Amino acid sequence: GTEARFQSRKESCGVESSMWKNWWIRGILTLTMISLFFLIIYMGSFMLMLLVLGIQVKCFHEIITIGYRVYRSYELPWFRTLSWYFLLCVNYFFYGETVADYFATFVQREEQLQFLIRYHRFISFALYLAGFCMFVLSLVKKHYRLQFYMFAWTHVTLLITVTQSHLVIQNLFEGMIWFLVPISSVICNDITAYLFGFFFGRTPLIKLSPKKTWEGFIGGFFSTVVFGFIAAYILAKYQYFVCPIEYRSEINSFVTECEPSELFQLQTYSVPPLLKGVLRWDTVSLYPFQIHSIALSTFASLIGPFGGFFASGFKRAFKIKDFANTIPGHGGIMDRFDCQYLMATFVHVYITSFIRGPNPSKVLQQLLVLQPEQQLNIYKTLKSHLTEKGLLQPSLKL
Repeated sequence: GTEARFQSRKESCGVESSMWKNWWIRGILTLTMISLFFLIIYMGSFMLMLLVLGIQVKCFHEIITIGYRVYRSYELPWFRTLSWYFLLCVNYFFYGETVADYFATFVQREEQLQFLIRYHRFISFALYLAGFCMFVLSLVKKHYRLQFYMFAWTHVTLLITVTQSHLVIQNLFEGMIWFLVPISSVICNDITAYLFGFFFGRTPLIKLSPKKTWEGFIGGFFSTVVFGFIAAYILAKYQYFVCPIEYRSEINSFVTECEPSELFQLQTYSVPPLLKGVLRWDTVSLYPFQIHSIALSTFASLIGPFGGFFASGFKRAFKIKDFANTIPGHGGIMDRFDCQYLMATFVHVYITSFIRGPNPSKVLQQLLVLQPEQQLNIYKTLKSHLTEKGLLQPSLKL
């Protein structure tokens, strides 16, 4: 009996030692990744876009590799090549759309780009059709079903990775703050939920992730909302973070300078009666974006984790622990960004539903690329409209 108790205690100490070792590995690598993230932020929006592209490619590689391994499809003719070809086609389409939408005046200055942008969608479709025809020609007897499995696998993976990363880029163009606050909120929730669960977790949350606890989920929620509110206050002060990315033709450069919108200007709000007795304040000065940050942080902490639960279910379905072993203690890149893609979609929908109005600079960019006759017609129509509204004096006819 004594020997059994000793062995049991030894095993318990071994498990506890392993937990702390894993905690330190995860902690050190998390701090390293956050430091590198800050460095990339300092280097500017273009480097952030390259980071998003790199993460997208790596996530695509991890998911596709699982498909190859699970279905033992390494011998399928041309299929590995076709998967990466489709990735290039879809990226060409989405990034070309972004260039055409946001940098029309820049494109007009470069004659080589004008043809590509004018026929961008046709070229993208032609490239996809070439891949589609190559797939049909590669079909082999006795492998038809497996080949169609992998064809569908590739397209679902493209939908998850490329489409979502494109939305991340779209959010970034609205202003770096729309990129940073949501992403950092998900990171904060991931870290604080892990810490609360590690130290206080007792009650299992969901069977898909046995290590997730209600204590971690609730602690992560409150921590994330507070973090998002503070981060929004800090970032809203700086043009570098709040201004949309624009191309200035007069200086032939991309800039993040503007007159901040009302979202990023301090406003005075009355404190609700229930809170007046606690805070002893009648009014409070906030950036309107801080109120929006509460919605973003709430989604990141309450709904965002379901992206992780979805990924856990996916891994259990194929009996794998992690998507890859790229980051020690963390698994693959996809293991770290499973919640980020869901968050990116929400932010894009949120901006288009509640924030974004007509963008004068984007309209102006589109006007500048029109033919002179078209510009003249728009000028006459706008002048007539403003005159009717009494904003312009009618011109005298001689």
